Amino acid sequence: QVQLVESGGGLVQPGGSLRLSCAASGSIFSIYAMGWYRQAPGKQRELLATITRGGSTNYVDSVKGRFTISRDNAKNTVNLQMNSLKPEDTDVYYCNADSVKTGQYSGYDVYRFGFWGQGTQVTVSS
Repeated sequence: QVQLVESGGGLVQPGGSLRLSCAASGSIFSIYAMGWYRQAPGKQRELLATITRGGSTNYVDSVKGRFTISRDNAKNTVNLQMNSLKPEDTDVYYCNADSVKTGQYSGYDVYRFGFWGQGTQVTVSS
């Protein structure tokens, strides 16, 4: 019903930059919150940054000042600009969309929650 597709991952040297993009498609009227997470093998998925439809952002301390999240509401896209990358940033990065209005039923708005992309690998290594 709602699909998220990430792009932009790859291999970068320490101190370098990457820009991740995520496009949402499907039965979408609006998306309240979008975010980026990352996950290493055998570990829990970690929240990195979120952005609301109104543009309010939040970041985990480990990426503050280095990563910037942005979105285009008209295109249902969210980006993550990652600067000053470190080897410990190596992970699979996932896009998330939450509180997605997918339609109306009997005059009420219908919202669905917790959509994920397939992930994109980011490797920081010299």
